[in-house]
Amino acid sequence: MAFFQKFIPPKSWQPIVIVLLGAMVALMIYIAKVANVTSYLTDDPRACINCHVMTTEYITWNHSSHREVATCNDCHVPHDNVFKQYAFKAKDGLYHATIYTLRTEPQAIVMHEAGRKAVQSNCIRCHFDQVTDAKTISWVDSHSNDRLDRTCWECHRETPHGRVKSLSAVGFYLEQLPLKEQQKLFIPEWLQEATDMKKNKP
Repeated sequence: MAFFQKFIPPKSWQPIVIVLLGAMVALMIYIAKVANVTSYLTDDPRACINCHVMTTEYITWNHSSHREVATCNDCHVPHDNVFKQYAFKAKDGLYHATIYTLRTEPQAIVMHEAGRKAVQSNCIRCHFDQVTDAKTISWVDSHSNDRLDRTCWECHRETPHGRVKSLSAVGFYLEQLPLKEQQKLFIPEWLQEATDMKKNKP
């Protein structure tokens, strides 16, 4: 108990400290609300476009065959166990939040080593039957080497995001979407609701 008493401010400072702590907690809650932090706990792919830099990845996935069978988390997060999964998401999320806040995001998104390993293992996890298919192994001489020594996307380059992936390509992909869908991508729901309420006021 004596250890904690060192951190208790003098009585004259306690009201100020309480107000400052309250302001900090309120600010953290506000930032969490604006950043839609709870969405990152879900598997909803729209959580990935809370940051505009992921827009091309979302649009290309949304127009691919993977949309019907896999979300972002199915491919980009480890599935060994739930603890590893959420630890990876937390670490990756903090990294992305830092890069985005500091405005140091690259023009073209490139996976780091941990992300590459996660995607590769998930490709094999979902396509295990094809990867270990005896017929393919007998037909393709380099199948074993390709399977073990190369990443899947060295050959399957268009899957699922295509080759054109950069911030400058956002306009190209947006042109293919209806205006209402474009607005959904870039205007947060709370802002859209506030705008609609303002329009509907007599």
